[in-house]
Amino acid sequence: MNLNISGHHLEITPAIRDYAQAKLDRVKRHFDSVIDLSLMLRVDKLIHSAEAKLHVRGRDFHAHADDANMYAAIDLLTDKLDRQIVKHKEKHGDHHAEAGGVKHAPVI
Repeated sequence: MNLNISGHHLEITPAIRDYAQAKLDRVKRHFDSVIDLSLMLRVDKLIHSAEAKLHVRGRDFHAHADDANMYAAIDLLTDKLDRQIVKHKEKHGDHHAEAGGVKHAPVI
């Protein structure tokens, strides 16, 4: 997974970078084929924003979160991305695996 973290009106410290990487590893736990993830951290007056674009094979995901604390904004962002990935995975899972499908039906 290519992880690109950038900041707007904010210096990306090693602590923020490590925290974001640790939180975004949750996404890889649910979906292995993550190709690219770009994270934009931004500060506007007293509002801290985190915005992510996630690219997987055949689909792009986008999430945005605002909070008074940067770490809380990253937490909200990862929760949103996690819900999107789980929903995508459930919708596009193999529905025929439980019943065996026509191919694997027993021959009488």
